[in-house]
Amino acid sequence: MKMLIDSKWVDAVSGKTRDVLAPADGTTIDTVPEGAAADAEKAIEAAVAAKRRMRAFPAHARARVLIDVAARMERECEELAPLLARENGKPVNQTREEVFAAARIFRGFGEEAKRLFGRTSPLDNVPGMENHFAMTIREPVGVVGAIVPFNYPVELYAHKAAPAIAGGNATVVKPPNDCPLTLLKIAQMIEEAGLPRGGHQMVTGAGSEIGTVLADSEHIDLITLTGSTRVGQDISKRASKSLKKVLLELGGNDPCIICEDADLDRAAEAVIAGRLARGNGQICCAVKRVYAHASVAERFADVLARKTRELKVGDPLLEETDVGPLINEDAAKTVEAAIQDAVKRGATVRAGGTRTGTFVDPTVMTGVTADSLVLTEETFGPVIPIVPFDTIDEAIEMANDSDYGLQGAVFTNDISTAMNVAHRLECGGVIVNWSSAVRVENLPFGGRKLTGHGAESIHDTLLEMTEVKTVILHDALAAYNASRTE
Repeated sequence: MKMLIDSKWVDAVSGKTRDVLAPADGTTIDTVPEGAAADAEKAIEAAVAAKRRMRAFPAHARARVLIDVAARMERECEELAPLLARENGKPVNQTREEVFAAARIFRGFGEEAKRLFGRTSPLDNVPGMENHFAMTIREPVGVVGAIVPFNYPVELYAHKAAPAIAGGNATVVKPPNDCPLTLLKIAQMIEEAGLPRGGHQMVTGAGSEIGTVLADSEHIDLITLTGSTRVGQDISKRASKSLKKVLLELGGNDPCIICEDADLDRAAEAVIAGRLARGNGQICCAVKRVYAHASVAERFADVLARKTRELKVGDPLLEETDVGPLINEDAAKTVEAAIQDAVKRGATVRAGGTRTGTFVDPTVMTGVTADSLVLTEETFGPVIPIVPFDTIDEAIEMANDSDYGLQGAVFTNDISTAMNVAHRLECGGVIVNWSSAVRVENLPFGGRKLTGHGAESIHDTLLEMTEVKTVILHDALAAYNASRTE
C-alpha cells in the first residue's frame, strides 16, 4: 500500500519501504512506504494549502463525509476486522468490535459537526456598552497533526481524525508503524467520500521521524497524541516552541480496589475482560494493579487464577481465541522481564507467567513487593499483580502512589465506600463494580499527572479542535437610547 499526501497515493521520497508483519507468525502482510522528514514536510505543505478549502467546506458536507465513512466501515467490517487482527494481533472478535466503535465515533462527530454553536451576548450589563451587541463563533484551528498508537489504532484514529474533519481542519495523520494497513484502508474511504483535496493526509514511517516534524512545525496548529509518556514529553517540549495546542493521552497504571464485601466472581470476570482477555493486555486504561482486602485477597487470587487458566491463547483470526500475540517480540520480552523481576523479588505466579515468541500467557501474581516493575511501571501486557490491604485509606494511598492517573476501579456494595473512593482516587475516571477499561465516546476520557492532559470525547475534542472568536457589533442597538431622552 502507499501513503496519502495531497489526495495522491504516493511512495516515500527516498523510495524505501518496510514490511508489515503479522505478530502471530511473522509473515509479511503487505509493504508500506518508509516515510521520513521530507515526506512529513510534503504532507504539512499539502495540509496548509488545504486549510482554506476545508474552512470553506460547509458543516453539512463535513457531516455527510463522516457519516458516509461510518456506514462504509460497517459494511466492510468483515474485511477490515480480519486485516486489523492480522496486523495488530488482537482476536478478530475484538477487532470487529473496534471497527464498529470507530464507525460510531465517525457518525457521532458527523452529527456534532452540525452543532458547533456560538452564543449571543447583549452587553447592557456593562455600563456604557448598552448599545453594543456581541456574538461568538467557532472556527477551525487550521492544521491538526494526529499521532495514533498501535493498541487500538482504528478506534483511537477515529477519536482524532473525525473531530479534526468535523471542525473543518486539514489533517496530517501518523499511523502506528507496526499496524498501519487498516488505517490506510479507512483513509481511502475518506478520500472517496469527497473531502476537499489535501484535507486528510496519512504518512507512514517511524514516529521518531514523522512525529518530530509534526511537533516542530510552525504550520501545525494542534497536535494530538496517544502514546507513551516519554514520547508525550518530547512532543510537548517541541510543540511549546510554537505554542501550538497539545492534547496528550499517555501511560496509565490503573488501580482496582476490591473491598471485603465485593462480589469476587464478578470482580474476577471484570479484571479478565478488561485486562487479561482484552487487547492482549495492551490497553492504557486496563486494570494494572489490584488491591484486595486482606480478608478476601487469597480467595480472589484463587478465583482469578482459575478463570485465567481457562483463557484460550492463540491465532487471532479464530473466533474462539481470547488472547492473541503482543504487537512484536520486543514488547513481549519487556512484559516477560517485568514478570521475572517480580518473581526475583519474591512474587508467586498463580497462573501463566511464560512467553512463547510474541505470546505471553495471561499472568496472575501474588506476593508482589512494592518496588516491583509490575506495580511501579505500566506493564503493557496481560499481567495482574494482587496486593492485600487492611483499610480503605491504605488502599487509596497505595492506589494514588503512582506517577500516572488515567482511570481506576472499585468493587463494593456500599455506596458510601464507592463514592469515597471515587472522590479520592487521583485519576480522570472511576468505574464502580467493573473494570477500569471502559471508554464511552460521549464521556470525557483523559488523565492526570504523567498520563497527560486534555479530555477526548465527541463533545470535548471538537471544542478543542476549534477556536472561539468574539464579534462585537458597535452601536448596533438603539433600544437604550430612548431612556436618555424621555
